[in-house]
Amino acid sequence: MTFEQYLSVFESIILSDNPPAPYDKPDYFNYAKLNWSRMNRWLKQALPSENIIQTLKGIREPQHWIVITEPWCGDAAHITPLIYMIAALNPLISIEYQLRDSPPFLINDHLTDGGKSIPKLVIRNKDGHDIASWGPRPMECQVLYIQLKAAHADFETMKTELQKWYNKDRGIQIQEELNRLLNGLII
Repeated sequence: MTFEQYLSVFESIILSDNPPAPYDKPDYFNYAKLNWSRMNRWLKQALPSENIIQTLKGIREPQHWIVITEPWCGDAAHITPLIYMIAALNPLISIEYQLRDSPPFLINDHLTDGGKSIPKLVIRNKDGHDIASWGPRPMECQVLYIQLKAAHADFETMKTELQKWYNKDRGIQIQEELNRLLNGLII
């Protein structure tokens, strides 16, 4: 689906009186509403860095980007809008969004430590072959996540600490990591 279609699916969930599973559970529904707000804030305030702009100018062959995501994913609320903005910098990049928990279940080919962690960006060349993947979160944030998980932090603590990390970082690490990844693909 396109980004606009993803936004439409997302919005229909949070506006529904009877949302589909898992959003029929209050925790999922409320978290999706919070993620909607966060994502829209990023769409209004985030700016691509000069480095990523220059790197995108260097892409001279078509690429197809696939973002595997879900509205319930807190990390996706921060990352998905930035990936959308970055991809829009070069018309040779087409982008689509797939829901992790719906067919074709592309996530099964892009696990993180055996888990279905999202968001996940898969980059394919013009022939449809995977040439790179990134995600589910910037490495520094991933280290924080692993530390919190090892400390058996509850969901509320994890959510709060990761949110603080994203607010402090302001999208810098995401762009730097994608910049390095993309520079590695440019010949």
